[in-house]
Order: sequence, then C-alpha cells, then structure tokens
Amino acid sequence: MANPQTADLTAPTFDEFPPTPYEEWRKAIDKVLKGAPFEKRLVTKTYENIDLQPMYRQEDIAGLPQIDSLPGFAPYVRGASPLGYVASSWDVAQEIPCATPAAFNAALRADLERGQNAVNLVLDHPTLHGVDADQAAAEDVGKEGLSLSSLADLAQALAGVDLETTPVYVQADTSALSFTALLAALVQQQGKSLTKLRGAIGMDPLGHLAGHGHLPRDLNGVYDVMAQLTGWAKAKAPQLQTLTVQGHPYHNGGASATQELAFALATAVEYLRAMQARGLSIDDTAPRIRFAFSIGSNFFMEIARLRAARMLWAKIVQAFGGNAEAQKMSIHARTSAWNQTVYDPHVNLLRGTTEAFSAIVGGCDSLHISPFDELINTPDEFSRRVARNTHTVLREETHITHTVDPAGGSWYVESLTDAVARQSWAIFQEVEKQGGMAKALAAGWPQGQVADTAAKRAANIAKRKDIFVGANMYPNLKETRLEAAKVDAAALHAERAAALKQARAGANAAQKAAALAQLAKGSDVVEAAIQAALAGATLGDIAQAVRTGAQAGPTLNAVCTQRGALPFERLREATDASLARTGQRPQIFLAVMGPLTQHKGRADFATAFLGVGGFETIYPSGFNTPDEAATAALASGSSVVVICSTDATYPELVPPLAQKLKQANPGLTVLLAGYPADHVEAFKAAGVDDFIHMNANCLALLTMLQKKMGVAQ
Repeated sequence: MANPQTADLTAPTFDEFPPTPYEEWRKAIDKVLKGAPFEKRLVTKTYENIDLQPMYRQEDIAGLPQIDSLPGFAPYVRGASPLGYVASSWDVAQEIPCATPAAFNAALRADLERGQNAVNLVLDHPTLHGVDADQAAAEDVGKEGLSLSSLADLAQALAGVDLETTPVYVQADTSALSFTALLAALVQQQGKSLTKLRGAIGMDPLGHLAGHGHLPRDLNGVYDVMAQLTGWAKAKAPQLQTLTVQGHPYHNGGASATQELAFALATAVEYLRAMQARGLSIDDTAPRIRFAFSIGSNFFMEIARLRAARMLWAKIVQAFGGNAEAQKMSIHARTSAWNQTVYDPHVNLLRGTTEAFSAIVGGCDSLHISPFDELINTPDEFSRRVARNTHTVLREETHITHTVDPAGGSWYVESLTDAVARQSWAIFQEVEKQGGMAKALAAGWPQGQVADTAAKRAANIAKRKDIFVGANMYPNLKETRLEAAKVDAAALHAERAAALKQARAGANAAQKAAALAQLAKGSDVVEAAIQAALAGATLGDIAQAVRTGAQAGPTLNAVCTQRGALPFERLREATDASLARTGQRPQIFLAVMGPLTQHKGRADFATAFLGVGGFETIYPSGFNTPDEAATAALASGSSVVVICSTDATYPELVPPLAQKLKQANPGLTVLLAGYPADHVEAFKAAGVDDFIHMNANCLALLTMLQKKMGVAQ
C-alpha cells in the first residue's frame, strides 16, 4: 500500500535538470585545456579515418535513415530477426584444431555436452589444398587443424554427432567440393536427411588467394565448382551455406575495421556476379553466403562495424534485385588472433571476453572465442572450458539476451555505425573502380592498403601508443611460461598414412575408378563426387579428379600476416635465450640521483620500460654526487647505465656523470630517463646516447641495447 504522505508526490523527471548547451560545455573544456588544441587532446583518431568525439548529442544522428528502422526489417542494421537473441541465442561455434579424427572427436563430444552447440572444423593446410595426408609433407600434417582425408576419417571425427540437429561449420576453401562429398556421403551412410543438414561448408577462393597467395586452379574453374555446389545445395541441402567470405586474412594483416569490411563486401559482390554468370539468381546465392569477421579490441568500433555490415549488404543485395530474405547477412565472428600474445597469455582471456561482448552486441549469428593458449598449444580441456564458459556468462549473466539490439539508439553507436558504413563504402567503391576484388588483388591494391595501416599500427606499437599488456607494457618477468607441447611430426604423419592405407584397402577399386572417371568429365560434379566418396575415393582423389584439365591457378603477393605483439615477443625470446645460456638476465645499472622522492618516478618508469625487453635493472639507493654514481656504475660491470632524476637537477648532474662514465669506459651506453627538450643536444655532447621517455621508440631502443649487449645473436 502506498505511503499516504508520499503518494501524491510527482516523480522527478529529467526536465528538472535542463541540459547544458554544447557551446557552454566547450567553453568550460577550453578553459581546462589552457590553450591546448581541443582536436588534439579530446578527439581520438582511428585507423578507420574516423574522428571519435569526446561527447555525442542527439543532433549527431539527425537525418540518419536507419534510426527509424526496426530489428528484423530492412536494412537490418538492428539485426536480421525481430526478436534477436531473445528468441534464439548465437551458436557457440568453438574451433577445435585437433590434429587427428580421434582427438577431434573426443574433444568435440566433450564440449557438445558442456555448452557448445555447433561443430566448427578447422582443417590443416594439406586438407585445405586437397592433398591427402600420405602425400603431404610430414611437418604440415595436423598443423593448426584437423588432418582429414577419407570418409572413414570424417565418420570418426563426427562419431556420435547428430548431423540433423547440430550445425556444421567448416572453412574448406578450395576443398569445399571434396569435403561436401564426404559429408553428404556420411549423411547418406547414416540414413539421415540432407534437407536437415545445417551450417556452412565455406568456399572462399579470393580469401584463400589473399591469405596464401595462390590457388590450385584457375579462378573461372573454381567459380564453376562453386556454382555447381551452390545449385546442388539449393536442391538437396537447402539449409547448407556454400560460400564463406572471410575478413580474417585482412584483419590478421593489420587492416582497419573498415578495410576488412569493404574487402569482404567486394569479395561477396564478385561471387554474386560469378554465380549470376553461371545461371544462379541473387535470391539463390545471397542466402548461401556466410561472412566471417575477426573482432578487434576497439569495442564500439566493432559493434558499429557489424551493424554497418548488415546495412551495406542489404543495400548491395537490393541493388542486385534480391528479395528481403536474401538481403539478410549471416555473420560468423571470431575473436582476434592478431591481438593475442604469447607472454602473459592469461590476459588473452580478457581480450577475448571484450571482443566477444562487442560481437554479440553487434549481433553475430555464431561465435568462436579464442582459448587463452591458442597461440601456444592445441587448446586443452581447461582452456576450452574457460572459452566456452565465456559464452555462457555472456548469455546467462549479462542479461544481453533480454534486449533486442542493445546498442540501438545510442547517439555514439548510431553515429559511429553511419561513419563506418560511409568509410567502408568508399573503399568498396574504389575496389569496384578497379574492376572488382580479383583484379584489385592481382594489382596488389588491397594488400597495399592493409600494409599501410599495418605500418601505422607497428609505429604506434613500437612507441607503446598501442598497448599489449604483458608484451610492450607491464611485463611480468617472473611469469612461468606455458610450454608448447612437443609434436612428433613423423609419428603423426605415419599414423595418418596408416589410417589412409586402411581406408584405401577397403574401397571397391572398380566402383571408385568409375566414379572418379565420371567426376573428371565435369557434369553433375557434386553427385559424382558423393558417389566417388561412397566408393572409397579420398578427399585428394576427388580434388584431383575435379581439377582434371584445369588451368594453373593465379599467384600473387599475399597479405602479410603478423600479430601486433610479435616484435616485442621476439625481444623477450632473445633475452630468455640469453638467460638460458648464461643463467642470468642482462642487467642495466640505474644511476639514481638524490633522495627517493627525486628519482623514484623516473627509475620505476625506466625499470618497466627495460623490462619489456626482458632486461633486469640494478636499482641501488640514491647517490649524492656524480662521482659516487659513476664509481658504482662502473663497478657493477653493466655495459648500460640509465641516469634517473628530475629535469630540474639534470643540468647540474648529467654532464659530469656522463663524462666520467664515458672517460672511464668509452664503450659504455649511457641513457637518460626523461626528455628535457632544452638540454637534449648538450646532454648528447656530454655523452648521453639516448633517452627513455613516454614518446620513445621502445622497440628500436631495446633492439639497439640487445645488439650492444650481445643478447641478440
């Protein structure tokens, strides 16, 4: 019952607090900045050429047409379903990169019982290229994925999995037809219905070309197979997608979010046109394309990017004449491999969580969250469990599934969505001007654009403007490193060859030869490939038969992939190797001048700065005179000395101290903690070799020290 004393009181409203006009806020900010430029201090420049404002207002979204759209309706910026995750959550599609069918099956069945609800097959390089395990180099078999060559292999890998209720996702690239044949043959063997088969067997020749630099056959021939596979799926497996457009090669090369999106859209348009030329309609093809994006660390940028992706794809498909259903974009997301680190790997848990959160808020349909040890080992039961439970926490504990398009209406997100869409569209149009994605790749334009962005990232990482915790900032020199499991490549190759020999022995040679001969003729290739698989043909047999008479595939310069933290990890690895050889970390002496309050800030900064390279500092009590500091520094035996004090005391302390050190040992490297701009040249003349400060090129300076100290070999 309401309290009679308060029942008639009017609840406060925001009208009681009139908004502060923007102009008044700017005046207050400019006063605080004391003449520093607003654009430099408060506007954030991104790799997408988008300026992020410190504050967004309702005026920023005025006139944006998508603001009035609803979830489940074109242009689908707010999601392809009216109820979003309220009706159905995203697929927990964790990659399981085990090397053998038996190991894969054991991990898969365990994970399907504990929260995973989709199969996400990662194939090793020989399988992706249509090469059987016994024909591949031993070191490549089972590397970074599943080695799969026969119907028996696939049956073992998927044993106990109901293929009518569990979606199967696999990025099969140029082996898509061979893998489809094996999977369809397995479904038939099990007496299941192909019409209930769900998921995607992704064929992405341009993505493969961008990532690897070559294709096993000519692009037109690949498109012919793609068309036949897509036509077969329409007729026989209507819930199965047959094309995957990957943004991963560009993302892992250091691309911006808008570059990854634009190149993915341009690739998809190329496929639409290729399928049209081969008799398939837009409504036949577009729903069978699944986009796969890597999700980076810029939280709101990634949310905006997925929302913009759906909007632009709807615009493209509509322009091709596609119906409303065909305009819906299907999105698979995986957390970023580019952002992960080998050192302090448990930080990857936090990276993966924030990236996954942005993917979900952005509205992905399926998601892989990278286990924290993905770079080091095949993820074990523990790391897979933590990654899988991240899905569960986000679904069950954040209440995010109770709201449709939770980011919708945010002035910031809506404005950023529009900016991402416009920037991506401009890049997309540039690709179109060049004749499409295939011609642009052949000319090297996307690779060059990605390389330019990667160079900007590398420069900021080197100066620690972009931070990787545990790698280029906040190093933990006491961490116990995860050890990579030793893999006996020869034994694994022998095991896979023996399994394949057994599978070949059980084949009906006559039926197999007849089926492969029929497949080589090039008519009704999907059904012919399925019959060949049922007759005992291997994945390699099918791939080779399909390529009979094919022209050589294109070659070009691939996108150069490199994780952001890798240069700093190489520094640490060199120092760790030195530690293993000598039993001691390379030591650098800190010449700390004056009382603790005078030198501590600079000394602590220098210690952390040098720790990034794995260096250990000798950190004594403060010295009263340059003579005391020089004597102690020379007695330490260190070949590098860092002077630590304040800018105010440096003019008195640095020249005599640096000169004494250099006179006693001309080969000594003398560094100064800080960058007193008015005295830099004078200090250099006195013997200071370089400066440790916030804007220093940390990578270059530490690399120089390693070479001078004999750490790097």
